[in-house]
Amino acid sequence: MASKRKVIAGVVLGTLFSLPALAAEHSPLNEAERSAVVQTLAAKIKSNYILPEVGERVANSIVEKNAEGGYAAATTAQAFTAALSKDLRELSDDQHFLAMHDERFRERGGSNDVPSSAEMSEQRDNMIREGHGIKKIERLPGNVGYIELRGFGPTEFVGPAYTAAMSLVAGTDALILDLRHNSAGRPASVAYLMSHFFPLGDERHLNDIYDRPSDTTRQYWTLAAITQRYDKPVYVLTSAGTFSGGEECAYDFQTQKRGILVGETTGGGANPVTPYSVGRGIVVGIPVARTINPVTRTSWQKVGVKPDIAVPAAQAQQTAHIAILRNLLSSAKDDRQRSSLQRTLAMVEKGGSEAQAPTLRQ
Repeated sequence: MASKRKVIAGVVLGTLFSLPALAAEHSPLNEAERSAVVQTLAAKIKSNYILPEVGERVANSIVEKNAEGGYAAATTAQAFTAALSKDLRELSDDQHFLAMHDERFRERGGSNDVPSSAEMSEQRDNMIREGHGIKKIERLPGNVGYIELRGFGPTEFVGPAYTAAMSLVAGTDALILDLRHNSAGRPASVAYLMSHFFPLGDERHLNDIYDRPSDTTRQYWTLAAITQRYDKPVYVLTSAGTFSGGEECAYDFQTQKRGILVGETTGGGANPVTPYSVGRGIVVGIPVARTINPVTRTSWQKVGVKPDIAVPAAQAQQTAHIAILRNLLSSAKDDRQRSSLQRTLAMVEKGGSEAQAPTLRQ
């Protein structure tokens, strides 16, 4: 199991990167201050980046660039973090690297260092305001469920909302899970959601994460305690903007052969991040871990998750809806159901998405 430090870091990172940069981001930075930040950052990259040889090269490159005056134009924290983010991503080819400014951030010190009650309350309030990452739930024409999920927050806050959402679509004949705008989240919350899609007693090993700083591997499995289960077909929508936790969810559906992916190849970010303070209120998210899928023994890092049905993201929902309706039509048991599905299919194929107007009962 990974250390508590790793779990805590995930919670802190979610708070950090979901909030706007705070006051003083426009405060000036002189040459000596920038150099101190670069030296601290280089040391932390060398000690923690998941690929040591890449970390060594990236760290040396930013030190060399700074020595040559390459950051001289970055005279504020905002400009400097933007320049660092760009360079770190390009040098490592790892889109999870991120630098930002937050004077409030404090780096976690050890395995027993836990978030304060105030920090946890802030996390909970953020999740409530954001609808626990659930943007939309509806029943599409043809009795097709639809859930748009834009992130995987802390499991203790979002888990009950996931189960509630699944209860609302329990009576549908198929489900569309929209991850096209999902770009972050916790692996434990991905596993919690995935638990709803397998029969009780069918426990699945979904993911492993190796953490370099602690030299430990944590396994993620579906949870037996989840009682709300969904056994109908699932179509998962993806885009080039689907990233990190959103990609893991799509990859789990695909590798477990539980869902059909429709849309675009995803962004290609599979290395989990821990935030580190590097001075002057600057915080850098360093990818310190790697994802190892137990089925493929690899991940989607750099290559993304490839859809089963490749279409532009804007067409993914309609494409999935049509595919579902055609399957339902092929298995329709009576003429009335068949006629209704044929009308619905014709409407969706023409680009319609509104439910048919209700008719008055005679």
